[in-house]
Amino acid sequence: MKNKFTYLLIACALIFMAFQKNDSEGKEKKEAGNSGAKATPVFLSATYIGEDEVYENYPLEEGEFYNPILQGTYPDPAITRKGDDYYMVCSSFAMFPGVPIFHSNDLVNWTQIGHVLDRTSQLDVHDTGISQGVYAPGITYNEYNDTFYMITTAFAGGLGNIVVKTKDPRKGWSEPYKLDFQGIDPSIFFDDDGKAYVVHNDAPEKALYQGHRVIKIWEYDLEKDQVIAGTDKVIVNGGVDIEEEPIWIEAPHIYKKNGLYYLMCAEGGTGGWHSEVIFSSEDPMGPYTPAPSNPILTQRYFPKDRENMVDWAGHADLVKGPDDKYYGVFLAIRPNEAGQVNTGRETFILPVDWSGKFPVFENGLVPMKPKLKMPEGVENKTGEEGYFPNGNFTYSEDFQSDTLDYRWIGLRGPREAFMEKTKKGLKIEPFEADINELAPTSTLFHRQMHKDFTFTTKMEYKPKSSEDMAGITCYQNERFNYAFGITRKGKDYYVLLERTEKGESRILASKKIDLDNPVSLKVQARGDEYEFSYALDGEKYENLGGKVSGDILSTNVAGGFTGAMIGLYATTANDAVPE
Repeated sequence: MKNKFTYLLIACALIFMAFQKNDSEGKEKKEAGNSGAKATPVFLSATYIGEDEVYENYPLEEGEFYNPILQGTYPDPAITRKGDDYYMVCSSFAMFPGVPIFHSNDLVNWTQIGHVLDRTSQLDVHDTGISQGVYAPGITYNEYNDTFYMITTAFAGGLGNIVVKTKDPRKGWSEPYKLDFQGIDPSIFFDDDGKAYVVHNDAPEKALYQGHRVIKIWEYDLEKDQVIAGTDKVIVNGGVDIEEEPIWIEAPHIYKKNGLYYLMCAEGGTGGWHSEVIFSSEDPMGPYTPAPSNPILTQRYFPKDRENMVDWAGHADLVKGPDDKYYGVFLAIRPNEAGQVNTGRETFILPVDWSGKFPVFENGLVPMKPKLKMPEGVENKTGEEGYFPNGNFTYSEDFQSDTLDYRWIGLRGPREAFMEKTKKGLKIEPFEADINELAPTSTLFHRQMHKDFTFTTKMEYKPKSSEDMAGITCYQNERFNYAFGITRKGKDYYVLLERTEKGESRILASKKIDLDNPVSLKVQARGDEYEFSYALDGEKYENLGGKVSGDILSTNVAGGFTGAMIGLYATTANDAVPE
């Protein structure tokens, strides 16, 4: 009996010790953050400040506005007009939603009214590189059926060339109509007899040299929203002069003026030899004859050390302005002092002289200036009353409004898949994908719009393991980027800076921190020099990693077609572990 009682006491003691052990392990797990719930950051605020010297040196006078009109990676602009309303679209590649669309009544003051491809049923880019996806959209208003058409090439989701349409660009666009032709850069032309045509870049039957392309035209069936089989015809072979082996004739648009048809195209590739050229014909199907004055727009002939350099100009579209004068929107770049293109290809505008037979961009064949004269009777309201800002500006966001500004975008998938508005701020639910993967990432991006800028955010966050990380990314693409944020190692919290170049990642610096309060993170760029810093009290910032090069954030280093972006980032697949 005594032995039984002893065994019972021993058993009770063992059970009690087990409970204590389980309770202790539970506490340790809770402290280590292994309780099951995700570590989810809440971003309380974000502020972007543009600080380019050119805008300090060239303040606006009465009747002036700045060029570019859309700073940051807004390339390949296309424009159309209905009455007093102008609508402009740009390429978006694997950004989501796709194809940002802007509205203006005067070509100076622009408002972003949304995105054309804002549903996953219209655009599937979930597993593509950032420079895949949507290329070179064209937008055209057809007055004969009171309908807007947006046509583009989608290098994702098996779409290819597609067209969507709407009666009102503010009220959303149709599902895509898949078009039965190859090639890229399509646009639609509506003739005054009601007929429609599609022109686009395509490969020649036999390439004569590297970069040899052709421009092809099709008749278009408005009832079926499809090109008419057998009507295709090559109308430009190679470019202005095939004997000179011109490269990458692309981005075609057709216009009609004084009974003649004009075909305007980019030529030279979207780099240092980029230009815009023009052809004319008496018939939309050709033959087309090049103008003797080509190119009509380029910046390729000037010294590379010129002041306030604008380069790579081309890929243009024309529209008649409110002063009954023609204007052209086009892409160009503003490299920093190191020759790097971190802001990407931006949208510029110039007046166009079409007093003769052929149009010519005014001051498009001399080094471009940072300011332009406004159309007569227009008041500059950029950055005010909801109009898109340009020049130097400050944009602050506390994430308390009912809607999120259209400037914030996702990558490879909808923003709504990972973000949630709360009373405190913006909660970003981390995906199990890091910033270097070809997958949707839980990152909310804002374009880098200046060579010199400061971006800050304040974040509540406590990572639960080393696989958790949240903070800021400066991102050119999935193989070239910086990640700067908070993670964990054991029971300790760390702030960490990682650089990824050519797909290889390395930790530049890390530091153990106390994380009792929200942390403030800041990235500041001065041309090629970027600095990352943090503050635990919201005021006193401490640098991490010194000054680092922004070279990996440059288009002409990282490749592709996009500019750098700054993202609010979270992941549960972090592999950057502090040493």
